[in-house]
Amino acid sequence: MKHIILLGDGMADWQIASLDGKTLLQHANTPYMDKLASLGRTGMLKTIPAGFHPGSEVANTAILGYDLEKVYEGRGSLEAASIGVELQPGDMAMRCNLICVADGNIKNHSAGHITTEEADILIRFLQEKLGDERVTFTPGIQYRHLLVIKGGDKRIACTPPHDVPGQPFEPLMVKAEVPEAQETADLINRLIVASMELLENHPVNLKRKEAGNDAANSIWPWSPGYRPQMETLATTYPAIKSGAVISAVDLIKGIGHYAGLRNIEVEGATGLYDTNYAGKVEAALEALKTDDFVYLHVEASDEAGHEGNKELKQRTIEDFDQKVVGAIYEQVKEWNEPVAIAVLPDHPTPCELRTHTAEPIPFLIYHPGIQPDEVTTFDELSCQHGVYGTLEKDEFMQVFMKQ
Repeated sequence: MKHIILLGDGMADWQIASLDGKTLLQHANTPYMDKLASLGRTGMLKTIPAGFHPGSEVANTAILGYDLEKVYEGRGSLEAASIGVELQPGDMAMRCNLICVADGNIKNHSAGHITTEEADILIRFLQEKLGDERVTFTPGIQYRHLLVIKGGDKRIACTPPHDVPGQPFEPLMVKAEVPEAQETADLINRLIVASMELLENHPVNLKRKEAGNDAANSIWPWSPGYRPQMETLATTYPAIKSGAVISAVDLIKGIGHYAGLRNIEVEGATGLYDTNYAGKVEAALEALKTDDFVYLHVEASDEAGHEGNKELKQRTIEDFDQKVVGAIYEQVKEWNEPVAIAVLPDHPTPCELRTHTAEPIPFLIYHPGIQPDEVTTFDELSCQHGVYGTLEKDEFMQVFMKQ
């Protein structure tokens, strides 16, 4: 049996008063997720272990069954792997956002969703001006980039910028957790201040301002770590002889790299509501013909949640249902070799809060011949009554890979 996980990043939400107390998954029109919930089995999954920040890097690593206590090294190391940067002993990698700061406050974590082409120019400019034998900036995708510091001490407190829209930036700058890390914290804070001076009047930002767009006028490094020690999925799950990951997000590609999954690039995959759904589905179906396991990740709902835009988030949920879940199901149901499908978000991204939370998320598992439970709709409340109950640690993958 083949296996595919369909991951709608941040789809889960809170109950919203203006939607008659429904969550967005309840309010949205999701006939395919509801159908697979009624044909399959459901439950809840705790994707954020106690003591961990509810980030996508934590949640997606946990979904794949890894023990975060043993393997977690932050986003930076994952994104380094995804863009081909092999970390050496002593290299500390950090996610390096391009953000917009206005009137001393973090306006948004994405520099108004700057394009990859614009960001590439800015990051290469920063490497020219601020990079040296110890500090390296490497371009990624859109607002998501990489900072590597040789000899950096990861024992620093960093604030994810998507957690603090509208808040003053100065109190949120990097702080040392131990005296030995003070030099690293000071270095990063100097880079932040220097980036503001360099970027404010860069031609790319002048053009963005003229067009009415937010300027990418600061870097914001966070989530430090070293190279993680992860075994491949094939080591733990014998049914996975080969696998693939499909995502527009570097950190998901990095998780896939360390998990032993080949990365499939899809033209037009943006990580936003306008992503190339059809291309990602086509790539997933082609991969399933040769691979045993596919991890198909869609970022759009998470970004809409960070924007606090419930109308857009509902649209992304409905697009995920129709263009991903439905498109995959309608194809594989005709195949001779059965395909097990799991559908889930990684964490909630409530529009009201505009950042991630750590509550358990709903999931469904379907394959031909599975004995259904009594749940008939896919949402945060219904799946609490599913036959699987609430799973944690590697229990979801153990259950899924036994199908």
